[in-house]
Amino acid sequence: MDTTMIFKALSNEARRQILEWLKHPEHFGPQIYLPKDANFKGGICVGSIQAKTGLTQSVVSSYLSMMQKAGLLESRRYGQWTYYRRNEQLLREFTEYMRNEL
Repeated sequence: MDTTMIFKALSNEARRQILEWLKHPEHFGPQIYLPKDANFKGGICVGSIQAKTGLTQSVVSSYLSMMQKAGLLESRRYGQWTYYRRNEQLLREFTEYMRNEL
């Protein structure tokens, strides 16, 4: 776990908001391009996240990429669509780190 990368990713309000929204993926509505047999529960496509933020697609993509590199998000690509979801295991580890180390 790279805590420096995590803190950097969380230092931006929009990135924190995206992480909070992804906690409840049902609020994004159905993901119509996610294959029915896909094993990626809670995955939300970049376009849905972008629409909710009101930011440009390139900004949202860079934010999601940074959060993924920090380990906060997982992604899967299906065709031309990339889906993101929270990495709950890392978030639990980070919460434990915050509780015990800081």
